[in-house]
Amino acid sequence: MNLQLERPLAVFDLETTGIKVGQDRIVQVAVVRILPDGSREKWQSLVNPEMPIPAEATAVHGISDADVSDAPVLSEVADELLAQMKDCDLCGFNVLRFDLPFLSEELYRVGITWDTTAIRVVDALRIYHHFERRDLSAAARFYLDQEHGGAHNALADVEMTADVLLAQLDRYADLPKDVAALGEFCGDRKRAPDAAGKLLFDDHGNVCLSFGKYKGWTIENIGRNDPGYMQWLMTKAELPGSTMAVMKNILADIQT
Repeated sequence: MNLQLERPLAVFDLETTGIKVGQDRIVQVAVVRILPDGSREKWQSLVNPEMPIPAEATAVHGISDADVSDAPVLSEVADELLAQMKDCDLCGFNVLRFDLPFLSEELYRVGITWDTTAIRVVDALRIYHHFERRDLSAAARFYLDQEHGGAHNALADVEMTADVLLAQLDRYADLPKDVAALGEFCGDRKRAPDAAGKLLFDDHGNVCLSFGKYKGWTIENIGRNDPGYMQWLMTKAELPGSTMAVMKNILADIQT
């Protein structure tokens, strides 16, 4: 396997009722863990979104209200999902723009804070777009010379994404072989640490504000030098819940 892993890489995918973070819901989630020895472990679950699935969403992924009527709700499956990703770095196809912020916000909605600030993220779509600029089905044809017959089924998508990533590593000699460098290549530190984009990473991976008089300052630095302003942010600024959760975790580390 032409991929250097210090810990497992969890490749995951969501199928949802739509694409609006904070409004739409998950209907299927799947994870394939690539282990350092090259072996794989896979897991999937349908999820009852507790809302009707729009016809246009069903037309994409084929999952209907009847399919999820007896499925667990997210709060019932969340612990098992996070167990699949524990001590892993992350990977997916368009994961930085969609799946990661969507899942973070959905977990927060059901009372679970998922802090991904220390996790490296590899986005096979960004590698693909850098070199070829097409979708997953075209990537399967290009890299693997096969059709992706299971497109928009979460488990089929993550299995194909894992295959595409490994084929990319074999094809491009100048592509980094470790997850941290691949994450850097994909621009994972350029993503917002929170779903709403109120925070950002600096060049050293520290979490900063993206607005206001302390724009670009790390949360830790603001907490140490102007705790009054930070208290105002936490109580009066009406920030989204997932943003608050990331800041609270950082401030808790300062106090310990």
